[in-house]
Amino acid sequence: MEFRRLGRSGLKISEIAYGNWLTHGSQVEEDAARDCVAAALDEGITTFDTADVYAGTRAEEVLGRALKGQRREGLEIFTKVYWPTGPGPNDRGLSRKHIMESLHGSLRRLQTDYVDLYQAHRFDYETPLEETLRAFDDLVRQGKVLYVGVSEWRAEEIERALKIADEMGFDRIVSSQPQYSMLWRVIEEEVVPLCEREGVGQIVWSPIAQGVLTGKYQPGRPLPEGSRATDGKGGADMIRRFLDDDLLTRVQNLRPIADELGLTMAQLAIAWTLQNPNVSAAIVGASRPEQVRDNVKAAGVTLEAEVLKRIDDVLGDVVIRDPALTVSPSERP
Repeated sequence: MEFRRLGRSGLKISEIAYGNWLTHGSQVEEDAARDCVAAALDEGITTFDTADVYAGTRAEEVLGRALKGQRREGLEIFTKVYWPTGPGPNDRGLSRKHIMESLHGSLRRLQTDYVDLYQAHRFDYETPLEETLRAFDDLVRQGKVLYVGVSEWRAEEIERALKIADEMGFDRIVSSQPQYSMLWRVIEEEVVPLCEREGVGQIVWSPIAQGVLTGKYQPGRPLPEGSRATDGKGGADMIRRFLDDDLLTRVQNLRPIADELGLTMAQLAIAWTLQNPNVSAAIVGASRPEQVRDNVKAAGVTLEAEVLKRIDDVLGDVVIRDPALTVSPSERP
């Protein structure tokens, strides 16, 4: 396993991180989830990403039990706050009340005294940004949060938060967690240049585009049974944008490139995200331990400029690049 600094901070994280968005507490049984975490640890992954909302808070509970007994100082545990975790109007968003209550709930479920990184899961247009940043900073001062980050924020939102932090003496955002893959590059035009300048690292999710870049979805053929596209638990909605026959045909045309490099399609896709110097880690998920073991082989892989150009030539205009597609709800959900 290779390690990278999280942005310009002093924290080093495994460049392959393990995430449990659509698996723990939802798609797979707890025994399987525990086996996947054990495989991640065996392969040198030290960075684990979750969120309070995943599987209705169950994902944090499963991860907490799976990591119990591990040396806490040897782990980097990340979680997030924003989406609803209860029925009330204050059980969501980035108000001081919800941030404080949600973090304490996360700590109980994760069975830890602190999280290494606490992330704003979307931008909250109903809460003054100063209130949100002060609440995060108070948690840092209390030692319950070591670093602060965001997820799916636009460049102008990140820039505004950094300016307020500098003016008010708060700890700065050190990370951004966007969707990023060969097919989804909306951060490249605005978010990445800003973050490179300001010392903010990317922790990217869905580097294999919800499984599309594994090549298992074939153009003109039925969706594989038991795949994310047929699960009905949230993954199907995310993957639908990629289930176009032209796009799927182009993905199949990446296979010779992967074969020449001795990589699986998934390994090629993950390694591609890690070629971006602003990327601190790529998050992978798994429903079986062997998927973890396969994915970690992307760590340390270097793709030459000629390979990156071939990938761009194959994918052509199916790549999605519009930065306006990074969107937070205009009102709290």
